[in-house]
Amino acid sequence: MKQVLVLGAGLVARPLVRYLLNEQDIQVTVASRTVSKAEKLIDSHPRGIAQAIDVQDEESLRAAIKKAQIVISLVPWIHHMNVANLCVELGRDLVTTSYVKPEMQALDDTVREKGLIFLNEIGVDPGIDHMAAMSVINRVKAAGGRISSFYSYCGGLPAQRDNNNPLGYKFSWSPVGVMLAAKNNGRYLKNGTIVNVLPEHLFEHYWLLDVPGAGTFEAYVNRDALPYMKIYGIEDTKSMYRGTLRNVGHCESWNYFKKLGLLDQERIFDFRHTSPRETMAALVDSNGDNLLDDIARFLDIPRYSITIKKLQWMGLLSEEILPLEQKSVFDMFAHILEDKLVYAPGEVDMLLQHHEFVAEYSDGRKTLLTSTMVDTGIEGGDSSMARTVSLPAAIATKLILSGQLKGTGVCIPVQPHIYEPVLKELDTMNIRLIEHETTL
Repeated sequence: MKQVLVLGAGLVARPLVRYLLNEQDIQVTVASRTVSKAEKLIDSHPRGIAQAIDVQDEESLRAAIKKAQIVISLVPWIHHMNVANLCVELGRDLVTTSYVKPEMQALDDTVREKGLIFLNEIGVDPGIDHMAAMSVINRVKAAGGRISSFYSYCGGLPAQRDNNNPLGYKFSWSPVGVMLAAKNNGRYLKNGTIVNVLPEHLFEHYWLLDVPGAGTFEAYVNRDALPYMKIYGIEDTKSMYRGTLRNVGHCESWNYFKKLGLLDQERIFDFRHTSPRETMAALVDSNGDNLLDDIARFLDIPRYSITIKKLQWMGLLSEEILPLEQKSVFDMFAHILEDKLVYAPGEVDMLLQHHEFVAEYSDGRKTLLTSTMVDTGIEGGDSSMARTVSLPAAIATKLILSGQLKGTGVCIPVQPHIYEPVLKELDTMNIRLIEHETTL
C-alpha cells in the first residue's frame, strides 16, 4: 500500500483527499492541527487516517513524514521549508501548490542528489496557468513561431448568480492569504519596457478586461512576471504579464482599505475592550463624534463614497465587541472578512483563467491566441477553487507514485512529461481551457 501524507485540511483539501482515496493501492493520512477537520475529509474511509499534528512540532512532523512515501503540503507556505528539510533528511518526495521561494529552490542540487522530486506550483495559479501556457507555447514553437506577447490572468470569484454582496468577493481559500497578497509588489514587461508597481500602488495600477463567457473584470498585476520569460522559454518576448482578476470596484476599495491601515500587522489593540468603530477612529485620528466625515477626510473621498458604504456593511463602524483578544488590526480585519464574505449553502464560486498570446511566424503571419477557462463550483459539493487547486496536485501525486512522472529536483509543471498527463486527466473532469485563434 502506497503511503501519502497530506498536511493541512483546509478549504481546498477535500477533492485531493477523495481523489487519492479512490485509488485502491493508496493509503492517505491527513494531518491537521484540528483533527476534526481531518476526520471530516477522511469520512471513515477504510484507507484514510486522520491525525492531529502541529507542523511547528518538528518531532511529530518528522515521525509523520517518516511513515510516508510522498508528502503533500497544503499548509501555509511559511511552513513549507520545515516540511521540505525533513523530506530531504528522510528521503521523501514532496508536492505543494505554492510558489517556489528562493530557499526552496536552493534545495535543488540536494534533492537531485537524493533522487527525489519536489514538485511545486501544481495548483491553479500557480499550476494550471503554467501547464496551459506551456501547451500553447510549445505548439507555437513546433509550428516555427515565437511568442511576442503573453498576458495571463486568473481569479477566484463568486459565480455571477451568487455575487450578492457589495464587495463582489467571497472566500474560497484563506482570508489571510488574500490579505497578504494585497501587500505584494508587481513587475511586468510591456512592449519592451519593464513596469514596476510598488505595494502602495498595487490597486491603483489596473485595467478592465473582457473575459469571454464571463463578463468584464478588473485586472491588476500578480507579483513579478519577468522570471517566467525564462521559465516558459520566451526570453525574447516584448510583453510578459501575470494578473489577478476581480469584480469591478475591487481595486479602488482595497486601495482605501490599505490606506486606512486595515492590513497593518504591527498595530495592536485589545479587542476585549475595543470595538471596530473605536479602532477605525484610532486609525484616522478621530474622536468618534463625526467618524464618517473623518474617514472621508482621511481618504480624501466624498462621504457618500461606496467605500464608506462598504465599511458600514462589513461592520467596521460597529460598537460590537469581537471575540478577539490582543490582536493586530490585520487580524481584526481578517476576522470580519471571514465572517461576512462567506458562501451560503448552495452558493457556488467561479474560477477564471484567461491567457492572451501573440504569435509571430517566419512567413510574416501574426495571430492572437486566447485560452480561457470559466469553471464553477458544484452546488452542494466542492468549490471550483478547491477542485482546480487540489486536483492537479492529486493527479501529479498519483503519477509520481506510479512511476509515470519521472524526474528529480525542485521543479514546477512546465515540462511536457508533467503537464500533458495532468491536463489530459483534468479534461476528463471538465476542467479545461477553450482556445481560439485570430489572424492579426
